[in-house]
Amino acid sequence: MEHIERKVRSLVSQFQTNCPFKLAKLLGIQVVHEQLGNTMGYYSKHFRIKIIHLNEKLDTEEKEFVCAHELGHAIHHPDANTPFLKKHTLFSTEKIEQEANVFALNLLFLEKELHEQYSIETALNKYGIPQKLLRDSNIFF
Repeated sequence: MEHIERKVRSLVSQFQTNCPFKLAKLLGIQVVHEQLGNTMGYYSKHFRIKIIHLNEKLDTEEKEFVCAHELGHAIHHPDANTPFLKKHTLFSTEKIEQEANVFALNLLFLEKELHEQYSIETALNKYGIPQKLLRDSNIFF
């Protein structure tokens, strides 16, 4: 999934930030905080308007990871409706979800300072990221 890492580096270089909220704004993607029950977040596209929906009950770090994950959907699969695909088809969304996770992890852990500031375990706990996600995404520090 080197193409995802290249895309992350390109975005960070172009916009001089790895903050998913700032990137979303700069890319014209709306971020909405709302009540979503047990859903952490999702990405949708209505006509040409891209929207990242975040559960308002998440803490700041969880929102940051979920926003990064949904930003991955907006960039790499802007027309895919994964909730619909999961619920109404036999189409496997596993690859799409894994790519969004790889995007989020690369975006949040791209900066060298972050690697030095946190141990991997501390960083995963900070963002509420399950260790299984890191293993499944093949990202090594």
